[in-house]
Amino acid sequence: MENTLHLSVIIGSYSSSKALEGNLDVLLNYLKAQKFSYEVIIVDDGSNDNDATKKVVIEKACVYLKNEKNLGKGAAIRKGMISGNGKYRIFTDADIPYDPQVIGTFLNYLDVKEFHMVVGDRTIGETDYYKKVKTMRSWASRVFAFIVGRFIAGGMFDTQCGIKGFRAEVAEDIFSVARINGFAFDVETFYIALKRNYDIKRLPVSLRSQDGKTVNVIKNSILMLLDIPKIVFNYYNNKYQKK
Repeated sequence: MENTLHLSVIIGSYSSSKALEGNLDVLLNYLKAQKFSYEVIIVDDGSNDNDATKKVVIEKACVYLKNEKNLGKGAAIRKGMISGNGKYRIFTDADIPYDPQVIGTFLNYLDVKEFHMVVGDRTIGETDYYKKVKTMRSWASRVFAFIVGRFIAGGMFDTQCGIKGFRAEVAEDIFSVARINGFAFDVETFYIALKRNYDIKRLPVSLRSQDGKTVNVIKNSILMLLDIPKIVFNYYNNKYQKK
């Protein structure tokens, strides 16, 4: 089916109504100033917030989708990516952590330069990410990146940066076979893309917000590492074959 919009922006949300209310306008104001058509899809991952997330999404005139129970960020992003109508699809976080001006650069590399996938990378260029985040989160990110880069992504990518973009056919290919529901879904996304030999462009990002729901850094890093063998197992058991 032909894509009817230029861009779909997908945001996974779990009880993040306050982050959306405080930051979504930054994204929407940027998009409204552009000449291309777009949609913003918020996927509510089973929030238990008395429909506070739904109210914010409707008020902001965005598309609201919901998982009836909390499945994990990976499940939410998959749902949004498959449901999107954009020729290009970008996902980010509820607190809009990076300056939305980078979206224009993402689209340039996806459209004009025809990369299959474009990702934010906090380790290149003049990025200031690691200077702004808390020490524990910074070190946890670095340790995880080292392990994943060595064994999964060849040491090349910052897999956990919260903004990634895809051409529609690439998004539908990757997310139709992806299986990881937790935070390691980013790693799985890279793994599938690399196995498909997709062209991936890394871009530096500028941190603007950390208003999202606080996560347990140590706990989630351990859970992500436990998911890594599942990704390799899935690949060698033909779970990622194209549909």
